[in-house]
Amino acid sequence: MADSIMSKAATMEIPINSNGDTGSLAGDDSLEQDLQQVMVSGPNLNETSIVSGGYGGPAGGIIPTSSIKDIRMKARAANVQHSPPSGHPITSMIQQHQGSMHHSPSGSGLASEEVARGVAVEKLDSVKKWGINTYKCTKQMLSERFGRGSRTVDLELEAQIEVLRETKVKYEQVLRLATALISHFNNMVQTQQALGDSFADLSQKSPELQDEFGYNAETQKLLCKNGDSLLGAINFFVCSINTLINKTMEDTLLTIRLYEAARLEFDAYRSDLEELSLGPRDAAAAMRIDAAQQDYHLHRDKYERLRSDVTIKLKFLEENKVTVATLIRGFDSQPKGSGLKPKWPQPTCRHSLGKMPPPTFLLLKDLYLNAL
Repeated sequence: MADSIMSKAATMEIPINSNGDTGSLAGDDSLEQDLQQVMVSGPNLNETSIVSGGYGGPAGGIIPTSSIKDIRMKARAANVQHSPPSGHPITSMIQQHQGSMHHSPSGSGLASEEVARGVAVEKLDSVKKWGINTYKCTKQMLSERFGRGSRTVDLELEAQIEVLRETKVKYEQVLRLATALISHFNNMVQTQQALGDSFADLSQKSPELQDEFGYNAETQKLLCKNGDSLLGAINFFVCSINTLINKTMEDTLLTIRLYEAARLEFDAYRSDLEELSLGPRDAAAAMRIDAAQQDYHLHRDKYERLRSDVTIKLKFLEENKVTVATLIRGFDSQPKGSGLKPKWPQPTCRHSLGKMPPPTFLLLKDLYLNAL
């Protein structure tokens, strides 16, 4: 009925007279009556309802909201009835779990803060000790430089250290010269090999001088073999002296540098203890003297230990220098333990070569002298 009335209202035409004014029609009263009837028979606005089929659908599709509220209240009551009582074990476990969840972040945060604070304090203490040690060592070094302070001196050990430094400089010079010798001698061996190949080629292409060129080719090949043997000996010597300089001597010099630093620290704390001993003898001064004595004994033990290490390494270094010195034999034979055999020509080989005609350059020299 409502649909028919609304469609009727929508399709109604409004007549207009010749003057442009709407005329009064009898249908207007009927339209107002129909609208009042719709408003009276319409749905109740005080109680909201859900229409499943749309406006004007069947009455069975209307669900009042009061029934939905009743369903929600029943569901809440059921949940309350099924929850465990307060003294139930499950309830206590749930409460403990919730408590641990609330307290664990705060406990872990406190532990991390304690660890961070401990690390910061440790770093601060190390920086403080380093600053005090650096100040004392710098003061002692300047005092020694300007001749105002005393220093601990071991004359014999200082002389050995000075000799070692001078020896290292000389060995480095020998290493540079031996490396240059390897480069030049390698070029010479390659040149001899190329010269022997050229003589062999000429002996094949010049039948009239085949013997002379062949003899020179064999001589150059023999020199190349001996040159390779000598080159291997020089390489072995260079490797040995390189190990001596860059490994053994460098390790000894590193220990010497540590020994010199320990000696400077020992003298710095010794001077500090002497200054405190000359001061007043009150309670605070006595505590400072006790702490200075502990530092003095600690650095004295470190100094003596490093001095002993330097003495032992200098002895080992002297033995290694003697071993390397035995490798210097004029490079006429292979060093012992190199795994290479001497390849110098034997007397029989020289005798067999002597039966061959003299080299071409000797014949040319004789011809040149005769011409003069």
